[in-house]
Amino acid sequence: MSYQVLARKWRPRNFTEMEGQAHVLRALINALERDQLHHAYLFSGTRGVGKTTIARIFAKSLNCEANGVTANPCGECDACREIDEGRFVDLIEVDAASRTKVDETRELLDNVQYMPTKGRYKVYLIDEVHMFSNHSFNALLKTLEEPPPHVKFLLATTDPQKLPVTIRSRCLQFNLKRISAERIAAYLQKLLQKEQIETEGDGLSAIARAAEGSMRDALSLLDQAIAYGAGVVREAEVATMLGTIEQRQLLEIVEALSRQDGVKVLQQVALLAQQAADFSAVLVELIGQLHLMALLQQVPEVAADRGVDAEWVALAEQISAEDLQLFYQIALIGRKDLPLAVDPRSGLEMVLLRMLAFRPAVTSVTPSRPASAEPRSSYSGTQPQPQPQSQPAAPPERLPDTDSAPAASAITLSEERWEETIQLLGLKGLEKQLIQNSIFVEHKGALISLQIPQKSETILKPKCQERVEKALSDYLGEAIRLSISVSAAAQLDTPAQRAEQRVEQARGAAEQAVQQDPDFQSLLATFDGSVVEGSIQPTTDGSS
Repeated sequence: MSYQVLARKWRPRNFTEMEGQAHVLRALINALERDQLHHAYLFSGTRGVGKTTIARIFAKSLNCEANGVTANPCGECDACREIDEGRFVDLIEVDAASRTKVDETRELLDNVQYMPTKGRYKVYLIDEVHMFSNHSFNALLKTLEEPPPHVKFLLATTDPQKLPVTIRSRCLQFNLKRISAERIAAYLQKLLQKEQIETEGDGLSAIARAAEGSMRDALSLLDQAIAYGAGVVREAEVATMLGTIEQRQLLEIVEALSRQDGVKVLQQVALLAQQAADFSAVLVELIGQLHLMALLQQVPEVAADRGVDAEWVALAEQISAEDLQLFYQIALIGRKDLPLAVDPRSGLEMVLLRMLAFRPAVTSVTPSRPASAEPRSSYSGTQPQPQPQSQPAAPPERLPDTDSAPAASAITLSEERWEETIQLLGLKGLEKQLIQNSIFVEHKGALISLQIPQKSETILKPKCQERVEKALSDYLGEAIRLSISVSAAAQLDTPAQRAEQRVEQARGAAEQAVQQDPDFQSLLATFDGSVVEGSIQPTTDGSS
């Protein structure tokens, strides 16, 4: 027996075998079970998501000899088997791309009035219906306006906007969605188990991403991967086949970026060149992985939901949120500019070098900051410029050197210096938001008590509190226990609130200075202009 490609061999034969599109299947199943059948259905969606497959299953449901009109066709009767084999006389499949002439359409529709030869309904399945000419649409419209009761029209298209609104308004419209990469990968895994084909590494995920939501494309790529690997699907070979990059190589690139190791970055690009990788696809993979790392930073639970490797989780914790967002933005812009580069390799190299060149510069820190804490950074304009070194903050209050004082830490916290203290903790993301929206209550022994307003309660999560507790422990040089309570007060004088007030005061001063400027008032009078509310903003140096 000749080999049958996976897309045909494992094509769903009934609604229960369909992967995804639950919103469409539910509507069709309910219509069949309640005998509320429309005369025309329009299925739209990108390639390979199941438009014609659903249409053929629906045709079986209408003409099943054993079960009648049903959502569960038997698959064994003559009608079901002939539809599966593509030889059922009352299922007329039409490729609109090859029938663009109006005479061909009219000839096709002239037979609509005749009763089915064998089945219960005569079903017209018109694929890529948007390819019809205007005259062909007019001929079809006449039939859709007054269809015989024994005829059903199933229209499929990848571009529904090209259909005349008069056609669309006479159909029940179903938009089929792209299938998620996770769902495609899980389906491919089940299929390979049935085929008893071995897999190594994470090659199926790469195939699922390359399919871009199309199950048929995924099955075709899987066929190719099986042939390429001589019956085994290996991650390295899939990456070579697709021109993409292995997860290990991608991890090496991101690690080198985080360490600002330009030599290692270029070595990895040279290695990709030896493997004849598609540099555009590599950049797409990098963008996707940076996005996943940003999710891991803000919502760590994503790792378990998406099966993320532990090495990626650890790397996401090492890179600051600011650096990650900068890398992501540069990669997005670089993807757009890649076709303009001298060649794809130099384009990718420049994108990666840009990530190193524009990374925020590390500034010096005050002597009271512990060596183990993360360095602070600042970013200015389009080039990394070291910010002017600020005057060291006043040293934190220290406990009196008496025999009765605790011997653990020489630093204590206070309400007056709380805002200065939190600047030295080096916190990022949600932890930074939490600490900035807190007020200091008490530091007694190994217990530190804070309060937050009710509006900030949503960011008070156990892991977030643990990271704040660790940062305070590192700063104080001793293990502490952190207690955060929610205040019932309408507002608290938190560092975040003070910062917002300072911005408002600066904005008000800027607006006042501009409004009192005689040159500005002269311009307004000359051009009959007005000031857009909120358009005057103070600059970082305090001017307007």
